[in-house]
Amino acid sequence: MTRPSRLLIVGPQGSGKGTQGVRIAEEFGIPVVSTGDVFRANVKEGTPLGLQVKAIIEAGDLVPDALTSEIVRDRLAQDDAAAGFLLDGYPRNLGQVRDLSAFLEGRGEALDAVIELQVPRAESIDRLTRRAFEQGRTDDTEEVIANRLAIYETETAPILDVYREQGIVDAIDGIGSLDEITERIISALEARGLTRRAAA
Repeated sequence: MTRPSRLLIVGPQGSGKGTQGVRIAEEFGIPVVSTGDVFRANVKEGTPLGLQVKAIIEAGDLVPDALTSEIVRDRLAQDDAAAGFLLDGYPRNLGQVRDLSAFLEGRGEALDAVIELQVPRAESIDRLTRRAFEQGRTDDTEEVIANRLAIYETETAPILDVYREQGIVDAIDGIGSLDEITERIISALEARGLTRRAAA
């Protein structure tokens, strides 16, 4: 029996984590649990949690940690996540790390690996600026992008220290072709004894 793969992918905006997350999840036969997607799904379905999120977003506020954690727990309790999952966008701060750890411990589980996509700051800004231009996002100025990266560096990057202490962080060079980066991630995960299901 293939052991479940419970993964988290972390990286600054422009690191390609969304793209790599989908690729890795497909290789390992697990769902991607992206907070943005889960929020949108709950809002669209008009669930009680979705209605709360909609009201907060429409007021221009950020969804609080407690509600974010509740929505992710609800998603991880679904059948398709029983054999593993890949988290993207959660946890994004130390409070959410504590919430996730408590939830997983309550189920006798833990994260197997944290994929850290490493991309130099200048490269992230270059990629995001190029993407904004290509997609006509006039509000994505270099100043706005730099501010987003600063939030990542102060709020999200510190969660990696917690996971490094647990010995589960795989630092991956995020420069190269999509296939090269995917192969680096797969090699690191396989070195931990996690096996691909799609290839079986």
